[in-house]
Amino acid sequence: MALTEKIIDYSDAGTACKGFLAWDDARPGPLPAVLISHAWGGRQAVFDQKARDLARLGYAAFALDMYGGARTGTTVEECSALMTPFVQDRALLSRRINAAVAAASAQPQIDARRIAAMGFCFGGLCVLDLARSSAQVRGVVSIHGLLKPPGIPGGAIGAKVLVLHGHDDPMAPVEDVVAFEKEMTAANVDWQLHAYGRTKHAFTDPGANNADLGLLYNPDAERRSYVALLNFLEEVLR
Repeated sequence: MALTEKIIDYSDAGTACKGFLAWDDARPGPLPAVLISHAWGGRQAVFDQKARDLARLGYAAFALDMYGGARTGTTVEECSALMTPFVQDRALLSRRINAAVAAASAQPQIDARRIAAMGFCFGGLCVLDLARSSAQVRGVVSIHGLLKPPGIPGGAIGAKVLVLHGHDDPMAPVEDVVAFEKEMTAANVDWQLHAYGRTKHAFTDPGANNADLGLLYNPDAERRSYVALLNFLEEVLR
């Protein structure tokens, strides 16, 4: 194994973004790719590490930068300020994540015909909107992501969709789950939703421990969701 990594500079409408690409240089390429869309705190080190972990499994993994300049937040106020413009302007969100797909597709290590995307929390919303934009990706995975539809016209959804969801997540309540299911069914999407009981938001984050916001790590849900993620990636990228 020869794990290799580098920063990928790309842009969207004048905003300079910095992605992180990791791959095993000992494997013959180009490789199937997984884009990783970060949570509301930005492209923090944990998402670069997730890229390395996927690279060890044989993928070219690209941790994208939704905010530009690899900006990150640490407090609730900082993270909310970074995320809110994208939640309020879903066309901007869609354009920004599609710019990341274009940047990843241009890398010689990546097989542009075999790309999937996964995202956590805010990043889950991003990859769902990526699918809604008719992007040429094979599948998307939302992990404790936001589910609200964009409220703007979308295209045909060709990607397979997997949602890994905590049933008690206050940021994706039951009405949002039902609306998502109806949306995907009406669009004739190949979709799955795995709901984990007794599980709140951010269940894969060992540092999540904020009862007021409904953020709580759940090791069982993390383990189960990781198995589901790997099975899905193997299916859509083989």
